[in-house]
Amino acid sequence: MIPRCIHISSKNHFFLFGPRQTGKSTLLKSCFPAKSTLYYDLLQSELFRRLQVNPEQLRKEVIYQVENSVEKISHVIIDEIQKVPELLDEVHSMIESNLPVVFGMSGSSARKLKRKRANMLAGRAWTYQLFPFTYQEIERSFDLRNVLRFGTLPAVHLSKNNFDREETLRAYVNTYIKEEIELEANLRNLGGFLRFLPLSAAQNGAVCNFSNIARDCGVSYHTVKSYYQILEDTLLGFFMYPFGRSIRKRMTKHPKFYFFDTGVVSALNRKLKVSLIEKTSEFGQSFEHYFICEIIRINSYQRLDLDISFYRTEKGAEVDCIIELPSGKILAIEIKSTSAPIALHCKGLYSFKHKVPDAQLILACTADKPFKINDVTVKPYMQVLKEIGQY
Repeated sequence: MIPRCIHISSKNHFFLFGPRQTGKSTLLKSCFPAKSTLYYDLLQSELFRRLQVNPEQLRKEVIYQVENSVEKISHVIIDEIQKVPELLDEVHSMIESNLPVVFGMSGSSARKLKRKRANMLAGRAWTYQLFPFTYQEIERSFDLRNVLRFGTLPAVHLSKNNFDREETLRAYVNTYIKEEIELEANLRNLGGFLRFLPLSAAQNGAVCNFSNIARDCGVSYHTVKSYYQILEDTLLGFFMYPFGRSIRKRMTKHPKFYFFDTGVVSALNRKLKVSLIEKTSEFGQSFEHYFICEIIRINSYQRLDLDISFYRTEKGAEVDCIIELPSGKILAIEIKSTSAPIALHCKGLYSFKHKVPDAQLILACTADKPFKINDVTVKPYMQVLKEIGQY
């Protein structure tokens, strides 16, 4: 059992969301002892059918167990809650009746719950998100090349060899992303979505050009935007918007889209067999992708409330990551997979400095020790990630 960085309160009702195979069930079983926890796994067909037909049966069973169990029941965990959203009405009823238990609900996304207008407990439950392993969780076994190529989904990272990692990722893409997303999102044009997936993977980390992708997929501009929305709603990726003081103006500009894991991108691009070679554009893109994903995970787990964006001008100056802290401090971070950065790598940072003079300029790279290039502080990428987690 690898300890996870996420902390789930044992005293508050909660939702735990995250893509499949990020370890939600394992985490919940490790956090809440079996003797004092009622655990409902809706992936079990018999249980799923029973509660789907008769949702109120949950309330009857929980109340009986709480009142009559020899062991004091303190928690009720419902795994894959999106399969029977009606159960949330029963949970809400028990919470309102002051039943002395804490409810925890997990699922692969909130999309189906929202689409069915499920009862989200009106703010009575905290919301957490679980990601693949972070660098802190696998620090002892961390290998940058493997992480960039295969990602950090627990089942993939813990595989014994590369062949097993490749097969696990292929299965993940073919059975989950292609089949279960179809059911989850109720897609009408599955062919268009399947053509969209490899194109979106090829554009991972680039500014989204919805029109070009729509043309290549043979679908409309609005359909492509809806496909991206499906990926975001099912937690398979996230948008990053361009930096701007006005939120309204920021949202009207083209965002970037990143998948939630580097290995999933490798599988979608059919490059699992290809070793990443340093000093190539593919290595650099994967390194940037990984670093951005780590910041997203740190921000979520530690509740830092960071505003994360990127900077790009019409003349082509760009900074990979802009972080605005709640204090108002701004970090401009350029991400380079080199151990020997030079002044040329800092052009985007200098451009941003003209726009925001008080910004702290950082170049995160694979160098062993920090040093300065004019106004830019060059730091090992792991050091940058650890410092972000301390804000």
